[in-house]
Amino acid sequence: GMQSSLGGVNSIRSVFITARRMASSNEKIMNMNALNPQVKTMEYAVRGPIVIRAVELEKELANGVSKPFKSVIKANIGDAHAMGQKPITFIRQVLGAVANPALLSTDLPSDVKNRTETILGGCGGKSVGAYSQSTGVDVIRKHVAEYIQRRDGGAAVDPENVILSGGASESIRNVMKLFINRQGGRKVGFMVPIPQYPLYSATIEEFGLGQVGYYLNEENKWGLDEAELVRSYNESLKEFDTKVIVIINPGNPTGQVLPRENIEMIIKFAKKHNLFIMADEVYQDNVYAEGSQFHSFKKVLMSMGAPYDKMELASFHSVSKGYMGECGLRGGYVEFANIDPDVYVMFKKMISAKLCSTVLGQAVIDTVVNGPREGEPSYVQWKKEKDAVLASLKERAVLVEQAYGSIEGITCNPVQGAMYAFPQIHLPEKAIKAAKAIGQEPDFFYAMRLLESSGVCIVPGSGFCQKPGTYHFRTTILPQPDLMRDMLTRFKTFHEKFMAEYK
Repeated sequence: GMQSSLGGVNSIRSVFITARRMASSNEKIMNMNALNPQVKTMEYAVRGPIVIRAVELEKELANGVSKPFKSVIKANIGDAHAMGQKPITFIRQVLGAVANPALLSTDLPSDVKNRTETILGGCGGKSVGAYSQSTGVDVIRKHVAEYIQRRDGGAAVDPENVILSGGASESIRNVMKLFINRQGGRKVGFMVPIPQYPLYSATIEEFGLGQVGYYLNEENKWGLDEAELVRSYNESLKEFDTKVIVIINPGNPTGQVLPRENIEMIIKFAKKHNLFIMADEVYQDNVYAEGSQFHSFKKVLMSMGAPYDKMELASFHSVSKGYMGECGLRGGYVEFANIDPDVYVMFKKMISAKLCSTVLGQAVIDTVVNGPREGEPSYVQWKKEKDAVLASLKERAVLVEQAYGSIEGITCNPVQGAMYAFPQIHLPEKAIKAAKAIGQEPDFFYAMRLLESSGVCIVPGSGFCQKPGTYHFRTTILPQPDLMRDMLTRFKTFHEKFMAEYK
C-alpha cells in the first residue's frame, strides 16, 4: 500500500505544480496591469508600426517573396549614414586613433595625431576605455565652450556650463526630468511646437508632464506668430503649471529656420511669462535657403542685454546631424545659461548615477567643435567633404520641395534647413472615411498603403501632432540623389492611384 499512497501524493503534488504554472504563465509579476501606465501611453512614431512593417518587408524581399517593388526605401528617420552618406575622414581618423592608439605610430596627419593625444590626455589611464567624469572629459568640454564662443562671437563661455551626453536626446530628457514635480497638484506644462519631434511628446508622457502645443503657421513657411504663443500659454493654465518653452530651430519635422526677429519675440514672450527656454539646435549646420541663417538662442539672448541676458536657457547640439551624420556614435551636449547654482549641483548629482556618456561619442563631439583649422594638413580634405555633403543636402532640399509641390493634392513648404520636408496631403473624404472605418488615422492609412504598394517608408504626420483636420507626412531628404529620384517616382505613381481610387 506504500507505493499507492506515494503515488497519490505525487499526483496531488503534480496537480499543484501544474496549477501554479498555469497561474504564473498568465500572472507575470510585471504584467500589463502592473506596468507603469505612462510607458503604455507614450508613443514614438519615428520608429513606430509603419517602420516595423518596413523591416518585415525587407526580410520578406530577402527571402525571395515577390513584391511590387525591389527594395524598401527608408525615409522615416534622419539617419544619414544608413542612407549612404560617407563619414568625414578627419572624424573617423581621430576616432580610430583614440580607440586604437597604436595608429599614432602610422603616417596619420599631424593634426589628427595631436587631436588624439589631447583627447587621450584627458582620459583616465590615457584610454577611452576609462570612465570620464559624469559631466564629460574636461578638455572636450573646454573645446565645446570655445566653439560656442566662436559661433556666437560673444564673451567667453564657461566650460563648467557644458555637459556632454549620449546624443542631444539624453541631455534633453535629463533637463525635462528636473521639472517632474507633483507638489502643486498640477503637471508642469511644456510648450512644444506643433508639429514637434516625438521625442518631446513621448518624454512628456513618460515623465507625467503636460504637453502644451503651440501651432506653427503652415501658411507662412511654418513661421511662429506671437498671438499663437499667447493663446497656447493662456489656455494651458487651465490645466497645467506651464514653466518651459521648447523651440526646435532649424525645425524638425518642418524644416524652417527662424529669423532673428522671431527669436527675439520668443525670448520676450518667455521673459514675460517666466518660462525656462529649451533650444533644440541640433540642425544648426543644416541651413540651405537663400537669406536664411542660423541664430543661436544663446547669442540672441546675450545680445539683447538686460533683463534678457539673465534668463535661464538650456541649448542642445549633437554629432548626429549637420554634415557629420554620426547618429550611432551618440555624442551630444547641453549648455546651460543662468541656471540656479544649487539646481545645477542637483543636475550633476542626478546624471552621475548613470556614470558618463560613451567616451567615443565625446571624442566625436571634440572633432566637431575642434575641427581642422586652415593651414593644418587635414583642412583641405575636411572642408571639401563637409561642403560636398551640405551642397548635396541643399540640392535634395530643393528637389524634394519641387517634386512634392508638383504633385496634385500635395502642398509642401520650402525646406529652409534641417533634413526633412513635412508636406500636407489633401486627402479625399472617401479616404478619410475608409481609414476611420478601420480605426486608423487617415495619414497612417495613407502611409501604410504607400509602404505596402511602393516600398517607400515615411512617417505619418499624426505622429508629430498636427492641426486638426490636416494630414501630413514627414520624409527625410537623406536618400542619395539617384535613390531620391527613384523614391519620388514611386511616390507619385502611388499617390495618383490612391487619389483616383478615393475620388
